[in-house]
Amino acid sequence: MCAFAIADKFGHNSPTIHLAKQHMVNVICMKWGAKYGPEYVNTLHNMVQRHLTLPHRFVCLTDSTEGLNAGIETFPIPPMPIELNGPERGWKKLLTFAPTLYDLHGDTLFLDIDIIVTGSLDEFFTQKGDVLIIREWKPRHGLGNSSVYRFKIGAHPDVLDYFTHNFEQIKQDFRHEQAFLCDYLSKKGALGFWPEGWVRSFKRHCMHYFPKSLFVPPQLPNNTRVLIFHGRPNPDEAIIGKTGKWYRFARPAAWIKDYWK
Repeated sequence: MCAFAIADKFGHNSPTIHLAKQHMVNVICMKWGAKYGPEYVNTLHNMVQRHLTLPHRFVCLTDSTEGLNAGIETFPIPPMPIELNGPERGWKKLLTFAPTLYDLHGDTLFLDIDIIVTGSLDEFFTQKGDVLIIREWKPRHGLGNSSVYRFKIGAHPDVLDYFTHNFEQIKQDFRHEQAFLCDYLSKKGALGFWPEGWVRSFKRHCMHYFPKSLFVPPQLPNNTRVLIFHGRPNPDEAIIGKTGKWYRFARPAAWIKDYWK
């Protein structure tokens, strides 16, 4: 198993002193590579600040702190315990299940950086369950979507341990990290799902099918708390009606600007 300890050489950026950490909850995200700029992390941080009233720490695990707002705590992404090869499949997100993760403790909400927060996040911490995740809307894609999941740090170190010792077989059996994660946790009875309607997909629940898409802009379903953007478009593209696919048309969704800021 792998353990990670905090050290000053890692360049931890902590803008405030956190008292009574046992009462804190954590919101963490990850950013690596050049696919998303720092504005995605900064915007996510702003949205969390507006929609989470519980005492919390906002932490970004990243390979570069350039351009990130000073109010964001940062740690380097811990090294993977094995050499990854092949296409990018999000395997690094499994590092959140390490036995220890710097000085973080307790209930933690992981958020992908390409989401928008449209409602209260408080209940994501009070909802009963062990590891809670989005129920996948298309079963052939697996049990769940890991754009939004809650867990307790250090509670399931066997996830990363099993992955480390079985990676070659896992990458043949599962297309990406979330499929493996949900399958593994489900088999040990630790997986649960968010209530229906809390988390929605822009592509599946906001966009319209042709020909309605030619005339009616995408619409946000009532009571949505988090809207995820898997694949294309990204939030900034959806605002101007760019879908990234020639066969998928959408009118501009200007209302996204009210949340993604």
